[in-house]
Amino acid sequence: MNPDIIQQARNNTPLVHHLTNQVVVNFSANGLLAFGGSPVMAKEMTEVADMAKASDAVVLNIGTVLESEVPAMIAAGKVANQKGIPVVLDPVGVAATPFRQEVIERILKDVRPTVIKGNTGEIASLVDTDIQMRGVDSVGAGNVDDIAEQAGKKWNTAIVITGKTDVIYTDQQLIYNQTGHPLLANITGSGCLLGSVIAACLTTSYPVSEQLHAALCFYGLAAERAAEQPDVKGSGTFLPNFIDALSCAPKQLNGGPNDDI
Repeated sequence: MNPDIIQQARNNTPLVHHLTNQVVVNFSANGLLAFGGSPVMAKEMTEVADMAKASDAVVLNIGTVLESEVPAMIAAGKVANQKGIPVVLDPVGVAATPFRQEVIERILKDVRPTVIKGNTGEIASLVDTDIQMRGVDSVGAGNVDDIAEQAGKKWNTAIVITGKTDVIYTDQQLIYNQTGHPLLANITGSGCLLGSVIAACLTTSYPVSEQLHAALCFYGLAAERAAEQPDVKGSGTFLPNFIDALSCAPKQLNGGPNDDI
C-alpha cells in the first residue's frame, strides 16, 4: 500500500457526491468523514447535476434504487464524466432481479465509470456468468480472476471484486488484497462505505491501480485493527471501533507508532 495516497486524499478533503441506498446513508457519511473525506447525499433530479459539478467524485449505488432515482444517477454520472472526476459504480444485487439488471444497463449505456465495485456474483452478472445469489449477496465462487478481467475488458473500466481476497483488474493486470476481517460481512453497508473510500482515493494524483490497492488495503487494515480492540464482542461493538480505525494513519494500522504518515 502506498500511504501517500491516503494522506493526499485527506489533504484534498474530497467532496464525494453519493447517490446511494437508504440503508447506508448515515454509515457511509460517518465513515467517509472519519477517513477524511466530505460526504454529500443528494438524489433530487433538480439538483444532482449542480451537486456533481461541485463535487470531486461521484458514487452510484443501486442498493435500494427506485425507478424515479435512475435518471438522477445517470445525470450525475454524465456530469462527472464531462467534468473528468471519478465515478464509482456499485451494482448492489444486480443479479437478484431483472429490474436491477435493467437499471445497471441503463446507467452503463450513458455513464462511464472509473471503477465498478462488487462481489463475485454482481460482477459476474455484468458478463453474463452465472453465480448463485441470495438476495444481494453472492454465495458462489467462480473463477474470480477471469470474471474481473472479462468485466474490465467488456466495460473498459477498472474492476474491484471484494471477497476473502479482493481482486482488482486494471491496466490489463490483476492485483490482490488480503487485508480485512470476517466481521465486515456482519455489518450492513461495509461494501458501500468501501465505495466511498475508493472514491476519495481516486481523487489523488496516483495511477488507478495504486489508488484502488491503497483504498482496499487501508480499509482492510482498519477492520483488522477494530476487531482487535478489547471491547469488541461482536458486530455491534465492532462497528464504532471500525469508524474510529478509519481515521488512523496507515502506520498505526500496521502496528507502528501513533504518528502521521
